[in-house]
Amino acid sequence: MKPMSPSEYLIMSLRRFRESAGLTQEQWGASIGYSAQHVSAIERGNRAALPDYLARVDGRYGTTFVHFYQNFVVSESAPVWLREWIEIEREAAVLRWFEPSLIPGLLQTEAYARAVLSWGGLLTAVEIEQRLSSRMDRQAVLCREPTPPMAFFVVDEQALRRTVGDSTVMGEQYERLLEVSEMPHVHLQVIPSEAGPHAGLAGAYILARSTEGTEAAHIDAALEAGITDRPNDIAALHARWDAMRSEALPHSAAVRMIKEVAKTWT
Repeated sequence: MKPMSPSEYLIMSLRRFRESAGLTQEQWGASIGYSAQHVSAIERGNRAALPDYLARVDGRYGTTFVHFYQNFVVSESAPVWLREWIEIEREAAVLRWFEPSLIPGLLQTEAYARAVLSWGGLLTAVEIEQRLSSRMDRQAVLCREPTPPMAFFVVDEQALRRTVGDSTVMGEQYERLLEVSEMPHVHLQVIPSEAGPHAGLAGAYILARSTEGTEAAHIDAALEAGITDRPNDIAALHARWDAMRSEALPHSAAVRMIKEVAKTWT
């Protein structure tokens, strides 16, 4: 028999705990503020058991599911090629992220991320939930205690205007962007369409600098991302970053644009 993965064990444990408590999915969901449909989707493995859900279970029933998730599920949920970067990102003092087509992963809502991961039917339901779980967990770096990283995000205007999911998904995503824009360590910039062709159109990438001053880069590709710390590569990406920022709206103007675009979805 194939051994259970950590995520499978977590799902089984949640279901068994609910059943031992003598609660239906509807009663269980009501006790923690979730619908019976949400509970059912988690117990079938069609939806990830994310930290917010587990924290509510722990708070209501005195369990330790969040601890298990953080120590066992997180490392499993990310693709193998992404795990090295997650460790770099988690310890970074400064993050610089450019995206030409989509909202950066650290800023995506759960619904937006699920819609992106579902495109084209390239991933199974289980793979989607695993990668969604990993993506949502990575976002904790923006609230890292005691010192979160300085985080700079530059996106092309088309990333704001591209339809992902439906109007509800887009509305929630704009709310998320405006929420993080108020964090003092988060800086958003947008390259307007009127800027025309620019250095960022070659593709998305992330630069991370550690507290010791070492740097690494995460460069997107079709099948898997590449990670480099070669000085020449880092220097070239910094040059591209500077060229892009020279074309980008400053933070305050970017926030105004986000608010204006958001109105088109209401």
